[in-house]
Order: sequence, then C-alpha cells, then structure tokens
Amino acid sequence: MTDRYAAKTEVPIERSRAEIERALVRYGATGFMYAWEDDNQAIAFKIHDRHIRIILPTPALSDYEITDGGQRRGSEAQRRAYDQAKRQRWRALVLIVKAKLEAIAAGISTIEREFMADVVLPNNATVGQWLAPQIEAAYESGRMPPLLPGGNE
Repeated sequence: MTDRYAAKTEVPIERSRAEIERALVRYGATGFMYAWEDDNQAIAFKIHDRHIRIILPTPALSDYEITDGGQRRGSEAQRRAYDQAKRQRWRALVLIVKAKLEAIAAGISTIEREFMADVVLPNNATVGQWLAPQIEAAYESGRMPPLLPGGNE
C-alpha cells in the first residue's frame, strides 16, 4: 500500500483551515465558517449564491491503539498517530477544495457539479445526505426512484 497524500505532514490543522478560507475568498466566496461536534469537523461557505457544507469526519482515537504492524501503541504514541491522521485529512481537504475551485475558474466544471453533494438544501441537509438513501434504495430494489417527489418513474 502506498502512503496517502500528506501522510507525514506537519502542517497544523489551523493553517490548513486558513489556507482553505484564503482560497475560497480568492475564488469569490462571500462567507466562510468552521464548526466541530464530537469527532466531526465541518467547513461551510457561500459561493455563487450556493451554500456549501463539507463535513470532515475524523477518526476515533481508539483507531490508533494498534500500529499497522500489529503492535500496541502507548498512549502518547497513540495520540501522535491520531493527531497525524487529523492533519493528513485536513491537507487532503485543502487539496480537493483548491482543485475544485480551480476547475470551476478554468471553465472545466461548475459549482453545482463540483460541490453537488455538499450543497445545503432548504431543510439544512446536504444534497448528499438527502440523496444517499435514495441511491441505496434504488440499488437494493433495482428500480429508479421518481425524479421529483410524486413524479412517475
């Protein structure tokens, strides 16, 4: 298995978050926020009249009790591995947000296409949260859901 992107990064989460915010401003965002609850962190922003929310799930500390080689880590080593994993995820988030913004700016893609799953709907759910169960049901049943509520197949 190859190392993941930024697997050994030392960039603090706060710096990654600030880098995302700066990129969003540069590409025309008119609002930005950061939030966390339990093991989940999120960024949200407004760009081109769309509200976007990206949830960044973080691993549990207990996921780092054992090394890839099967050895038990001490509490300090476990904490270091856990913190490293969180920094790596934030660097990956920087990468994808910047890539999406540049693809949009270059005319390769659109806001809707790049951030479709993360667009916040009027009920405060994202398109991805709303659509995922419908996709699962379609695969389980082999039938397409109606395109619009109350519509025909």
